[in-house]
Amino acid sequence: MNASPFPSVPPAGSAGPDVLRTLLEGPFPAVMGVLNVTPDSFSDGGKFIAPEQALARARAMITDGVDIIDIGAESTRPYTGAQPVTADDELARLKPVLAGVAALGVPISIDSMKAEVAAFALDQGAAIVNDVWGLQRDAAMAPLVAAKGVPVIVMHNRDNADPSIDIVTDMKTFFLRSLDIAARAGIAREKIVLDPGIGFGKTAEQSMIALARLRELDMFGLPILVGASRKRFIASVSPSEPSGRLAGSIAAHLIAAQRGARIIRTHDVAETLQALRVAHAIESKQ
Repeated sequence: MNASPFPSVPPAGSAGPDVLRTLLEGPFPAVMGVLNVTPDSFSDGGKFIAPEQALARARAMITDGVDIIDIGAESTRPYTGAQPVTADDELARLKPVLAGVAALGVPISIDSMKAEVAAFALDQGAAIVNDVWGLQRDAAMAPLVAAKGVPVIVMHNRDNADPSIDIVTDMKTFFLRSLDIAARAGIAREKIVLDPGIGFGKTAEQSMIALARLRELDMFGLPILVGASRKRFIASVSPSEPSGRLAGSIAAHLIAAQRGARIIRTHDVAETLQALRVAHAIESKQ
C-alpha cells in the first residue's frame, strides 16, 4: 500500500488533539474571529495584509475573548468580485503571518479550499481546516484532513445562486456528498462541523431561509457553524454597507445560536461575544 502524501503529524499549535471537543463544551457558542490577510475581502480587504497589522488584529481579538482565529489568504467573498489566486499567492500571504499568530496560543483554523495551503498551515500550527467547498473542490483535501487527524469545517456552496430551488434541500444533498467523501477518506465523523454557507451561492432570501430552518441540519447529528457576519442579506432588509451591519449580524447570530449553532464566525468578536453571553444569561433564568 502506498504511503500517504500527508504524514500524520500532530498540529504544531497549542490547541491539542481535542480542540474541537473543547470548543464545543461551552454553555453558548464558541466565537471564531475572522482574520483576512487579503487585499480584496468584501468587508475588510487590505486592512490586515501586512504582517504587523495581522498580528495586531489577532492580539486584539484574543483580548476580546475569541475562541478560534480563522485566517484566510484568498478572498472567497460571496456573490461576485472575488479574484481566484494560486496556492503560491496564498502561501506568500500566509508565510509572514501564520506562525506568529499560531504562537499566540489560540486555536487557528485555515480558511482555504486548497490542500497544499491547508497542509502548510497545519504544519505551521493551525489546528482546524475550514473548507468553503466542503471537501468537493480539491480532491486532495479530504485525504489531508484524514492523515492529519484534524477537525474540518464543511461549508455548503454553489457556483451560482438559483432562486428557484429549495436551498435547505440543496444543502442536505451537498452535505451528504461531503460526508461520503469524508468517510471514504477516513475522516472521523466526530471531527466534522457543518456550515450552511450563509451568502454563498444563495440569494438574500435563501440565506435567511437557511438560518430560519437551521434545525433541519440536526438530522446529521453534527455541530453547526454559522457565519452571517456583515453579509449582504442584511442589507436586503436594512440597506447598509458591510461596516454598518453589526446589529443585523448579531441578530442573525443570536437566532442561529437559538437554533443550535455551536460556533459563530464573526468580524466583530467583542460585540458578538457580549450578545451571546447576555442571551445565555437571560435564558438561564427561565
